[in-house]
Amino acid sequence: MAVETELKLFIAPEHLDRLKRHPLLKTLGVARAATQRLYSVYYDTPQLTLHDKAMALRLRRVGKQWLQTLKGGGGVQAGLHRRNEWEVPVAGEVLDCDALKACGGKLPKGVRKQLQPVFVTDFSRNVRLLHFEGAEIELCLDRGEIRAGKAMREVSELELELKSGEPQQLFRLALMLLEIVPLEVEHTSKAEYGYRLFSAAQPAVRKATFPHLDTSQDIATALQDMIGACLLHVQANVPGAILHLDEEFLHQVRVGLRRLRVVLAMAETFRADAELSALHEQVAELCVEFGRLREWDVFVTQTLEQMRARLPDHAGLCAVLEASGKQRAQHHAAVVRRFRSPDYQRLLLRFGAWLYGDYWRAPVAGAGLGLQDFAVRMLEQRSKQVGKRGKHLAVIEAGRLHQLRIACKKLRYSAEMFGSLFAGGKVKSYVALLADLQDILGLLNDIAVAHRLLDAMEKQHETLALIRGWLEHERAVQMARLDVAWDCFCRAKKFWG
Repeated sequence: MAVETELKLFIAPEHLDRLKRHPLLKTLGVARAATQRLYSVYYDTPQLTLHDKAMALRLRRVGKQWLQTLKGGGGVQAGLHRRNEWEVPVAGEVLDCDALKACGGKLPKGVRKQLQPVFVTDFSRNVRLLHFEGAEIELCLDRGEIRAGKAMREVSELELELKSGEPQQLFRLALMLLEIVPLEVEHTSKAEYGYRLFSAAQPAVRKATFPHLDTSQDIATALQDMIGACLLHVQANVPGAILHLDEEFLHQVRVGLRRLRVVLAMAETFRADAELSALHEQVAELCVEFGRLREWDVFVTQTLEQMRARLPDHAGLCAVLEASGKQRAQHHAAVVRRFRSPDYQRLLLRFGAWLYGDYWRAPVAGAGLGLQDFAVRMLEQRSKQVGKRGKHLAVIEAGRLHQLRIACKKLRYSAEMFGSLFAGGKVKSYVALLADLQDILGLLNDIAVAHRLLDAMEKQHETLALIRGWLEHERAVQMARLDVAWDCFCRAKKFWG
């Protein structure tokens, strides 16, 4: 069994030849580039059993030779694809499960007789071996297509596969290549695109998940895993957000970025680092930019749409809704441009280089601190901030309610991240109280934001007064709910003891 470690990047077809001819590749190259045609047939059951188990089985023709490959396990972190791989030569375009078993590859029980072709990849590959900062890296430029029945998707991709060296060197090389041609970090493999073609599926919304932590684990590894999970959460939802398939994609991107900020703040208490601080600052800037779009999303799809449902024939309300919809569309276009910008791709690649870099190997002051002790320290700090922000709740203004909301959010995210280190039932109850509190504070913040957006509108004065009256009624309702939720939260016991 081999472990494949590679970084996949989308490159537009018009930039492939430009990169091939660039002198940097000749400077780093060990030998002349070679071009080969790779034709692969992927197999699965009619129920896509292998795909459901995060496995892929293919037959690939390279020249006159057929290779049978099973991939499984591993995953994607910060754009880095790592998969276990079992590969063996076979006589022709026929699966040989006995040969696969002999080389250590194991298929799920009962699938052998159900396997059938599901899609094909057919592309030319320009491949060259590079020496970069002491590492040996195979650079592949792929151009072709994926086919599943009559459905087809174009392939235009750059792959950097680590043959020897450290993963961070893949990201560092990619950063150099980004200065030559536009590139985009590719979260989705060719096989996954093939499965989507076969099943006519769109990208699915990815909810946040966190790795299961163990008390024997060291702090650095835990933080590294949590940061990787946050980056995966963001990157998995970006394609759907760009295509505007559903509002939930962009919402999950924002959630992922906010959670990432919380973990990065924890890492800064663990060990100071200039690159970490710079990355944290850029993530904060993204949150502000994407937050502006969220303000218009909520104002249009919730505040105004709810009012129009009650007053469908109100001309002034329809005019405000139309004008606000245009503002919302402009902000959405700006966010899509940001996702596709070199600066955003550079940020992702810098994250990868840092996440696999020397920061995690340096000695730490107070290295005897255990992971659970570190978790308790972080949770206690967040809890104190919530208590401080929530004093005199009945009389605090919108600005301080916003600060309380942020503090509750940070405490909730921290509780979810470290929850596996503590008794599960107590964690869930505590998080549920926080979530209820956060939701109410979120609605109150949406009302405050709506008033601010209305301040910028000069026309439809009667309509604006109507909207403000609606908002004030809703604020009174939510403040009453907040009193009850805050009382329940204050009486709850801390699950970290």
